[in-house]
Amino acid sequence: MSLVLYNTLTRQKETFVPLHKNDVGLYTCGPTVYDFVHIGNLRAFVFDDLLRRYLAYRGYHVTHVMNITDVGHLVSEADTGEDKMEKGARREGKSAWEIAESYTNAFLEDSKALNLLAPDIMPRATAHIPDQIALIQRLEEKGYTYRTSDGVYFDTSRFPHYGRLGHLNIEGQSSDVRKRMGGEKRQPADFALWKFSPTGATRQMEWGSPWGKGFPGWHIECSAMSMRYLGETFDIHCGGVDHIPVHHTNEIAQSEAATGKPFVRTWCHNEFLLVDGGKMAKSLGNTYTLRDIIARGFSPMALRYLFLGAHYRSKLNFTWQALGDAGRALDSIVDLLRLLLDRSGESSESVGISRSLTERFTEALDDDLNTPEVLAAIHTAIAEIYRLEERHQPIDGRLLSAAFFDLDKVLGLNLAATTSTSPVLLPEAIRALVEARERARTAQDFATADQLRRELLRHGFTVDDTAEGPKVKRSSHQSD
Repeated sequence: MSLVLYNTLTRQKETFVPLHKNDVGLYTCGPTVYDFVHIGNLRAFVFDDLLRRYLAYRGYHVTHVMNITDVGHLVSEADTGEDKMEKGARREGKSAWEIAESYTNAFLEDSKALNLLAPDIMPRATAHIPDQIALIQRLEEKGYTYRTSDGVYFDTSRFPHYGRLGHLNIEGQSSDVRKRMGGEKRQPADFALWKFSPTGATRQMEWGSPWGKGFPGWHIECSAMSMRYLGETFDIHCGGVDHIPVHHTNEIAQSEAATGKPFVRTWCHNEFLLVDGGKMAKSLGNTYTLRDIIARGFSPMALRYLFLGAHYRSKLNFTWQALGDAGRALDSIVDLLRLLLDRSGESSESVGISRSLTERFTEALDDDLNTPEVLAAIHTAIAEIYRLEERHQPIDGRLLSAAFFDLDKVLGLNLAATTSTSPVLLPEAIRALVEARERARTAQDFATADQLRRELLRHGFTVDDTAEGPKVKRSSHQSD
């Protein structure tokens, strides 16, 4: 079979064929680093990682580019409102540049905890201002821009296919919408390429440009950086479904208007993450971060497993019960693998289970990355192996465990580390945390001890207190 992906642009599944033989250019929308990313964002990043891993598993050479939005964009998609970076700076009493650095590092920590492969290229918007200005100049030269009192805008009426990604009814937008979007816009859908700094005010993040001092609009960075590193046409662009009607629609318009070429061949979008059946919102107190997950005693791998349990194009409902169930399901895989590492028989049944598991795995992921079917295949294989065990039949543990570990190259659940029977060699930083926790326990400072225990879990380790001292092991599930 061939890999088939659902292309948002065409609204159908298509056989994936790279632009350049086995080389795949993949661009994924990264975080805006003015705060911690929430678990809805993390679902998107886990999907991106799954896609990248499976492309590599299928033998493709992938160049993965993910941007870091560290420039101050406005909170409204209508190019109005407060600057996100300055809002974060005021909240914490830091500069916008310090906020960007701090939350970039926090995102990288979350990525490591979730076992996300590092992008090949991770460009920051603030380091590519000249690229963005150059792209705006190309659009200006071709007559796609106009100026207002607050910036340089893209004229969507000049781009005949505007809105096709989201099937938008641009002509049906009313004058009331136009008024809300800004009175100087020619069309409601027109968007800012460059915003001017307010008269008489100095922004923390602003740059000189041919049009005046200011800062880039939100959308221009992704076009400028993706085309710089992947070319003017590339294979796959990913993001959440919330990016379809505005951000990705605008990326297509400005990129194709500038180059006259198709921008992206395949668009892949993951669906929303719900919380307790509803929307995630700060006003509801349910905008959870990975730190919240860990503070409640759950492993990051349990969250990753939960994400894999739903198809990426289906809404996923997050509940603490569901996360607990995901952790226990993951634990059942780890327990089975530890059993397999203890079995050394040879049997045709083991060969059949291994072959069936691998075939179902490939068939499922070839069909638009059907991860629920993959997990079903895994648990079917587990049940079959336990049936062999109950009948005292020989089990080829080496063959079967190798099959599971091979699948995990794509699933990214870190099974090899969590099932190892070898003594855990602790990194120096982890050993220091364990020692600090033991000192806190000796001093009966149990609040600090619990905090350090959660910190260890965040790094993928659990600690059990025994008469012989603390016993540390890698974590695969919810802690006690």
